[in-house]
Amino acid sequence: MTSPTSPAQSIDELVLPLVAAAGLDLWDVEINPRMVRILVDRPGGIDLETVAGVARAISAALDERDDLAPSHNYQLEVGSPGVERTLRTVAHYQRFIGATIAVKTAVAVDGARRLQGVLLASDDTGITVGADQGPVTLTYQQIQKAHTVLIWGPAAKSSAAAPRARASAKAPRGAGPAPSGDRPERMKDVAR
Repeated sequence: MTSPTSPAQSIDELVLPLVAAAGLDLWDVEINPRMVRILVDRPGGIDLETVAGVARAISAALDERDDLAPSHNYQLEVGSPGVERTLRTVAHYQRFIGATIAVKTAVAVDGARRLQGVLLASDDTGITVGADQGPVTLTYQQIQKAHTVLIWGPAAKSSAAAPRARASAKAPRGAGPAPSGDRPERMKDVAR
């Protein structure tokens, strides 16, 4: 006996050739009673013109397949999965080996349901995350939700620019502008 196909899987099968024809990868399909969300990507990112074109093609295809879309008015969203991406498939996990991810498990593992760390490995059965307490191996069945995590950090400081900026700030009042021959060089150094 074959397992029934979910609405998201059916839409996935319908839109996959349209997305591929636009030179994009299908990242995910999400459905709720008021919305169908199609997330697409490609190496180097996506542009608005390409997304608009594939959105028109998907809209037309869904209009022809009333059995796949929600039965009443719904909103179609086609866009990028964003910086912090939901991880659902083995391919998603494998693409982000080496990245920081956050995982919520269905039941507690080592006393906790939430875990964040670097994704160390992924195969057909599960993942290994380098967490604070050491590597943690989880099966996909243990994972309730997972997504990549954007690590924000301070901007890198230029060690060459900092001393020059301080030196120019200490110039005596009324000293006037630097000679014109010197100014472009100083500006170029600070801009580096």
